[in-house]
Amino acid sequence: MSKIHSSAVISPDAKIAEDVEIGPFAVIGENVTLEKGVVIRSNVYIEHSHIGENTIIHSGAIIGTEPQDLGYKGEKTGVVIGKNCQIREYVTINRAAKEGLTRVGDNCLLMTSSHVGHNVTLEDNVILANTATLGGHVYVETGVFLGGMIVIHQNCRIGKMAILSGFSASRQDIPPFSKTDGRPAVVAGMNTVGMRRKGFSQEDRNLIKEVYKVLFHSNLNTTQAIEKIEQEIDCTNEHVKHIVDFVKASKRGIVKAPHRASTIVTEEE
Repeated sequence: MSKIHSSAVISPDAKIAEDVEIGPFAVIGENVTLEKGVVIRSNVYIEHSHIGENTIIHSGAIIGTEPQDLGYKGEKTGVVIGKNCQIREYVTINRAAKEGLTRVGDNCLLMTSSHVGHNVTLEDNVILANTATLGGHVYVETGVFLGGMIVIHQNCRIGKMAILSGFSASRQDIPPFSKTDGRPAVVAGMNTVGMRRKGFSQEDRNLIKEVYKVLFHSNLNTTQAIEKIEQEIDCTNEHVKHIVDFVKASKRGIVKAPHRASTIVTEEE
């Protein structure tokens, strides 16, 4: 049985499953679905959104409101949030502009005051630290960690298991498995700790290391580096293939490493 506070405002067309909790002064607007086990804390505002099972949305979050896009003319769009997510205090998630959906995958953590712009996609297990800001149409692959106060430009992509340090910013794509830092962001190494925790074998890590040496620490441009990787490194390996495909698909270009000896990738990083 759901537990809904008497001061909450619920739209007549809202679909609320069993075992949902809605706190004081929350507003559940039109075109909202709350799946089983969802918890909505006080003073949350939600409209045009589908919230997956067991997701918790904390006080002051605003989800599904109009995109911050001057071209938006009231088209019927929305937000989809997956299962087992934690949406912390004062997070804002805008619905898509013109067409489509803004999407948050399963098991994501969006910390206080982070912002997910229109048409953004977060795959599963993504973490946004406090006040991280994603412009419209950003695509974030699985297992990414974005540090506090980072800013990502519209239409950028962030590759699988990348980690960005706090106060970073980027106008270009962030490669998979990378550690990046700075304004503008540069590649500082591989996310070796994250790969170990996810069970990547020594062979896989060594192959990714070889890719990184060619891509970021040679005198080759990106096109030349990809050609060399395809010729000399085992691209049947799923992780190598993922990096190559990611770089080839980039429209904004990828961030690079600064030209100094201290950035050479090592397994100890």
